[in-house]
Amino acid sequence: MDISDDEEELPPSKSMRKREATALQKLGERLVKMRPEDTAALPLTEPLVEAIAEARRLRSRGALGRQHQYIGKLMRDVDIGALEAALEGLTVSRNTHARLRINPQK
Repeated sequence: MDISDDEEELPPSKSMRKREATALQKLGERLVKMRPEDTAALPLTEPLVEAIAEARRLRSRGALGRQHQYIGKLMRDVDIGALEAALEGLTVSRNTHARLRINPQK
């Protein structure tokens, strides 16, 4: 039996799971800070959309922290690759639009 076979079967470490959960939570916080019309164009589940809307209404720092954790949990059910591609497309579109406003053609 080869050692590399054993390594492939191991589940992710607790540290790795924690890093992934933190990354999902940070992405969720980014979604909360976005304009509602921008998040409406993203491939999000209905519970996630509702959780983001609730986070925008909260003012208590503690409640907002708990809501961010909940959003991170809901992010596990989202196709992160598709979401990041949509966010990148939105960013590119916004940057192009901004450049056109700054440097209009004569």
